[in-house]
Amino acid sequence: MAFKSFILLLISLLVLTTKVSSYDEVLNIVPILRPIPSTPIKAPTTPSPPPVKAPPPSPPPVKPPTPPPSPPPTTPSSPAQPPVAPAPIVKSDKDCIPLCGYRCQLHSRKQICVRACVTCCDRCKCVPPGTYGNRDKCGKCYTDMLTHGNRPKCP
Repeated sequence: MAFKSFILLLISLLVLTTKVSSYDEVLNIVPILRPIPSTPIKAPTTPSPPPVKAPPPSPPPVKPPTPPPSPPPTTPSSPAQPPVAPAPIVKSDKDCIPLCGYRCQLHSRKQICVRACVTCCDRCKCVPPGTYGNRDKCGKCYTDMLTHGNRPKCP
């Protein structure tokens, strides 16, 4: 048993001295340096771009003569905007579901929109026409209803 431990000690000593001697050889290596040239190296030159000329000033635009103002139309038969149909009045909760389904069909969160719309329709008895906007057609009840976060509730 003592012989085996002696052999192991001898092997580890041999390995240790080999590593130390190889480390000394690495330290004795002198790096090879290239001599520095005596003439300075010039940076490559690029031709400078030609100077940019400013465009000639353009003459000011000529305005056409303005026509004389025309008198306002006196006929009430030609209104400026076509009349908008009023929002349909809802009689029961069952009327709200198809109207809110149409109103919220393009919404990114359709189920949430329909749920809020049905609540507003039930309370105000009205759903605005179209898929967006026209909230003022249902009156103050629809436009003034707010969520708990003070945001407009009705779509």
